[in-house]
Amino acid sequence: MEVTRQITRVEQHAKKRSYYWIYLDGQEEAELSLHEDILIKYRLLKGSMIEPNEMKAIAAENSRYRAYASAVFYAGFKMRTSKEMTAYLKRKEFEEAEIRYAIERLQQERIIDDSDYARMFAAQRLRSSGKGRMLIRQELERRGIHKETAGSTVQGLSEDEERSAALKVAEKKWRSLKGEDRERRMKLTGFLLRRGFPGGLVRDIVRQVSESAAEELEEGAWLDN
Repeated sequence: MEVTRQITRVEQHAKKRSYYWIYLDGQEEAELSLHEDILIKYRLLKGSMIEPNEMKAIAAENSRYRAYASAVFYAGFKMRTSKEMTAYLKRKEFEEAEIRYAIERLQQERIIDDSDYARMFAAQRLRSSGKGRMLIRQELERRGIHKETAGSTVQGLSEDEERSAALKVAEKKWRSLKGEDRERRMKLTGFLLRRGFPGGLVRDIVRQVSESAAEELEEGAWLDN
């Protein structure tokens, strides 16, 4: 038969300062380890009595809260997608219900927002990685961003910035290519397409780079004469 129990001692963790050990009925071993928010919510002070059903509710809520607190800590290093956060909490061996609670709460608090993540990630990748929108979309989807969100995100990328990124990597690549002009144009076209740039942009950039290179050769030849 389940009986009402009494809190006989409350001690703060030596290392995890936001957690407390709860001792019941004069026992030497702690019965529970609770976050201070749970402690305050249920007013768990020395001398308090805990009913059996309340004990179960406290333990369940504390488990959910531990998952949430762990997720907040992980999100503090950088933005995370829902998929990344779920994988992290699974590695920490939280139960599915606890993970679901943590993810839903983080989403409500906008600590996790896949749309914001997608926009920031895509813009950063476009500026710094020399990759086009199609490759960036694939990267977003691998990180757990929904296909529709990934698609709308890359469609919203700046065309001018994408052109600038494509031109930068194209000019660098052109200098390393060998062969006749036509062969180099084909190689550059394949390279830019593999980097995820759209076909129309690739054609424009390849033409611009090759024509610029030809003009430089003509100017060099004229100066030599």
